[in-house]
Amino acid sequence: MSNKLTYLDFAAAVSKSLELAIPTTLTQKVSLLDSLGKVLSQDIFCIKNLPSFNNSAMDGFAIRYSDAGKTLNIKRVIYAGDKEDKVKANLKENECYKIMTGAQVPTDADTIIPIENCTNVTNTQVTIPSEIKKSSNLRLKGEEQTKGNILLKKGETITSSTITLLASQGIVMVEVFKDISIAVLSTGDELKEPWENSNDDEIYNCNSYALVSLLKENGFNATYSGVIPDNLEKSKEFISNLKNYDVVITSGGISMGDADFMAQAFLSNGLETAFHGVNIKPGRPIMMGKMQKTFVISLPGNPLTAMVNAHLFVIPVLKKIQGNSGFYHDIEKVNNQKEFKTKQGRVNVVLGSCENGGFIVTRDNKYGSGMITALYESNALLVTNEATNSIKHNQEVGVIRFNNKFLTKQVNILN
Repeated sequence: MSNKLTYLDFAAAVSKSLELAIPTTLTQKVSLLDSLGKVLSQDIFCIKNLPSFNNSAMDGFAIRYSDAGKTLNIKRVIYAGDKEDKVKANLKENECYKIMTGAQVPTDADTIIPIENCTNVTNTQVTIPSEIKKSSNLRLKGEEQTKGNILLKKGETITSSTITLLASQGIVMVEVFKDISIAVLSTGDELKEPWENSNDDEIYNCNSYALVSLLKENGFNATYSGVIPDNLEKSKEFISNLKNYDVVITSGGISMGDADFMAQAFLSNGLETAFHGVNIKPGRPIMMGKMQKTFVISLPGNPLTAMVNAHLFVIPVLKKIQGNSGFYHDIEKVNNQKEFKTKQGRVNVVLGSCENGGFIVTRDNKYGSGMITALYESNALLVTNEATNSIKHNQEVGVIRFNNKFLTKQVNILN
């Protein structure tokens, strides 16, 4: 290996990482209530009109529009769930139906008037206002969705609203892409697990727990596979056992220190590196590549740096591999509330809080890459371009919220 990293342009790194991410083709059938967060592997077509019959949006009276301003006799009351004879069209002159919300509207009525808009209401008669709008409060058969329409598209993530649509079609099993398998690891002899005793010369392994939980927040189940030792031969052996995973994510051990064996260990196991080093602050040493069929993502070891780059790079890559059609970050336009400086010559990733249409930089953009609380204090990222040396007060900026939505089309994220 060269003893000097070549830093790739940020936009090129984003493009390369997504080019390298090949969507899974493995599918499985799951029950509707087990489908939340999974990705549809095929289009879902409407098989039942929504709504499936003309129905009333209000409690009131079903009338002919031509009877506006008249006092009408109430033919009968129609309740939600009534059918056949009770919804048969048989209005005579100067008649109407009293009707409840959701009830089927007979074909000889074309307008629904809410009960509170009517006067002289008795059990047998009602006076209809003269100023009414034809077809008001009438929900027509198929006006929301018609049989044969594409209801949901392949690549959509299933949400509670998705499940509502599926249930409305009587669908109880749905085909989704099988969950990809992800291994998360850390490196470093100085690391201790949270349940172990840690002296002043050691640190607790927070990176793996942070990454596993971040992935879970975004719909992925990852396996924590432990800590790789700072030893080249042991690292090679450890990594050789990870080739059955779809994705391996590591943190630490990819800089150029004497004890940073991660890149060498992966190369010895057949890794084809797409890039190792991106012109970004923080996170320059980030590495990605393929080890046979396994997608490898190696993040820097500092907690803040690892998490920032996981938001920027890892989540979009995983979404694409999982078959999701939306894997580009959504950018929210807000006004910067306080001027701050950034370093020219590289892309800067800046932590901040996004509230009420404004962005407030965390700690005046003065925090170290190893800090943990700065991440806790933030809920969004701002990404600059290489020419930017400051972000002005009241300047409109684009930010990425943590746990933001994702788009099917790429937008510019640089400020």
